[in-house]
Amino acid sequence: MSSIPSTSGSVNGHASHANGALSHNNSEVGLESADVNLGGSQSSQYPVNGFSQHPYHNHHNEEIVSHLYHAGFQTGNYADTILHVHQNVYRLHAIILSRSPFLAHLMSTSPQPGGQRVIHVHLEQEPEVTEEGFAIALGYLYSALSLNLIRPQNARAVLAAGCLLGGMEDLCRYAYEACRQSITVDTIGGWVEFIDTIPSPADGSTSPDLPKVSIFGLYAQKLKDDVFHFLVDTLPEFLEVHQPPLNSSSSGPHGRDVLLQIYSRVPFDMFKTAVESPSFRVDPTGSDQARFKFAKEAIELRKRGIARGSGAEETVVLAFGGGNGVGNSVHITRKMRKRPLWKVNA
Repeated sequence: MSSIPSTSGSVNGHASHANGALSHNNSEVGLESADVNLGGSQSSQYPVNGFSQHPYHNHHNEEIVSHLYHAGFQTGNYADTILHVHQNVYRLHAIILSRSPFLAHLMSTSPQPGGQRVIHVHLEQEPEVTEEGFAIALGYLYSALSLNLIRPQNARAVLAAGCLLGGMEDLCRYAYEACRQSITVDTIGGWVEFIDTIPSPADGSTSPDLPKVSIFGLYAQKLKDDVFHFLVDTLPEFLEVHQPPLNSSSSGPHGRDVLLQIYSRVPFDMFKTAVESPSFRVDPTGSDQARFKFAKEAIELRKRGIARGSGAEETVVLAFGGGNGVGNSVHITRKMRKRPLWKVNA
């Protein structure tokens, strides 16, 4: 017998046949295809020898996936791979982990002297990938049951982990949708801070030859657009800034005040684009004068907050007869303050 391994692409334990298939042809067992079919059509609606096969159901596959998730991922039975991440240790299975391009590459480049494979995932440079987010994405390699663990509070971390591991677009879409729906008046402050951390190609902070790429990939721009849309369209409508306050003696802040506080913390580029947009309506008519007044008030607040100590000065102007020659337009600029020159006496 030759010791050369087969390269025929056969299934485990069988030469060129699927599991359970006979290696003999029909003539060896005394049956011709015509004898089996008895000349009838294979698509006959009548049962064969009184037996009618029930339609196939997916229940068996569901049981297998459930077993893989509970016995394989949650308890780590029969594990062949040890994964270290953050302060956690997972006992997992290489064949399942190979669904992730990131982990497949890590396993293929990690030495395995003997016994179980040991791999380390270093996430010190990826603060968006939390322990919880990584665990949910890791569990998704075993089963879609992990989707039930996604909440508005952890959705962004799950999205980051899913984008890092790769090969789980359904999980990423699910987590992204949870992120999008979690943008509210109460959470917009955190989302604004997050958007400010996304690298911009034009921010000059990275080399043109080695641009910094967000772990969120294409979802980074989607989230940025969602936050912008919320700031410009949804938030003014929700806060009813178009309408005058019904009760001036009300103890709570008016919608306009809340909007000003939020815009006082928005990064400059987004602040400029939002306020200059004609879609940003802070009065019933959507006038440029109203946006100009709002911008002046917001800039005053920004001087005491986000723009303080930055060495830059923000200003707003109302240009009459805008760029198309019709109406007015609001323009916001930022320039560096000039440093005072000190005269040195000889």
